[in-house]
Amino acid sequence: MKGLFKNSRMPHPISQPLRPLTDAERSELVRISQASSERLNRSQRAIALLALEAGKTLTDAAKAAGWKAQKTVTRLIRRFQERGFAALDGLPRSGHPCSYGPAERARITQELRRSPLRKEDGTATWSLATLQRALREAPNGLPQVSTFTILYTLHEAGFSWQKSRTWCKTGKTLRKKDGQVEESYDE
Repeated sequence: MKGLFKNSRMPHPISQPLRPLTDAERSELVRISQASSERLNRSQRAIALLALEAGKTLTDAAKAAGWKAQKTVTRLIRRFQERGFAALDGLPRSGHPCSYGPAERARITQELRRSPLRKEDGTATWSLATLQRALREAPNGLPQVSTFTILYTLHEAGFSWQKSRTWCKTGKTLRKKDGQVEESYDE
């Protein structure tokens, strides 16, 4: 008898329904949900809001976004009502706040773009540890920088670690034809 009622659960009622979206908001949410350049969590939140606007239940909206709990959608609705598109961004988390601003991040990428000197830097290519050492020892460097901060900054700037043990700007290819020409597929 228990199996008969398994799929006949009533959907959880929405205590605070999503307000009607304007055309501009709807088109922006569609753009965010379909853009491959958006962060995954922003895209998931946009998908959930669009599913709600289409008349789906909290559970269906959570499933459409790839979530398990409908509480996540309820919290998203509340944040969207209060903050608008700022609700698509992540909430501040506990822990140490980011202490490096744009100038320090630019300094990290500047150091990466500099070719290492074998004698002074002790390497022919930059690894995280050698880049950290160079940044810490430089007169205008960053004495407390961690390898995690370097890695995060480089990924944010579009660099990735290659099999050739070098850092390369992702989405870029180099072809040789009468000299070296750089092509880009992501811009």
